[in-house]
Amino acid sequence: MGKVTMDTAEIIPQETEYPVLKPIQRRWSPRSFSDKLVEPEKLNQLFEAARWAPSSYNEQPWRFIVATKEDPEAYNRLLDILSPGNQQWAGDAPVLILTVVKETFSRNGKRNRAAEHDLGQAVAYLSLEAIRHHLYVHQMAGIDIEKARETYEIPAGYHPFTALALGYLGKETPSENRKRRDFDEIVFRGEWNGE
Repeated sequence: MGKVTMDTAEIIPQETEYPVLKPIQRRWSPRSFSDKLVEPEKLNQLFEAARWAPSSYNEQPWRFIVATKEDPEAYNRLLDILSPGNQQWAGDAPVLILTVVKETFSRNGKRNRAAEHDLGQAVAYLSLEAIRHHLYVHQMAGIDIEKARETYEIPAGYHPFTALALGYLGKETPSENRKRRDFDEIVFRGEWNGE
């Protein structure tokens, strides 16, 4: 299992069954963050990576509302939309992000059934770029969607979806939940073979 080395504050790459990129091996979702602030230039690089994620018809249906501890009022507004359980630990992260997805295609107004998938890709790009800068992302589904919509006056046609806590590692070490399912549980050759 990967271990945290406090001198470099990063995760030692996880052993994988097949070779993959090092940032994928080091990706992890901590619940403990350092109080070190994230440099604006690095944060911009993460969103630049997200901006270049693929999307259906290049619609780029993702939107991000960002709050940092450097602006306590904005930070607490975003923290307040997280579920109580997430608030307990996520409030240590120097950056909180609300993800929002545009539900329809701009090109024709029809429902974009790939929108959430595309948002997920953008967050994955952001998360892997974060690893390059020794930053870590914890994604959360536990948010109050209606409170988010009201707080930020998110218009119809856009849907608050998840939240992210982002920062440098704290003192937490990876647990066994980094284990992955076996290949034959997720990859079916030519036909459905799952539960």
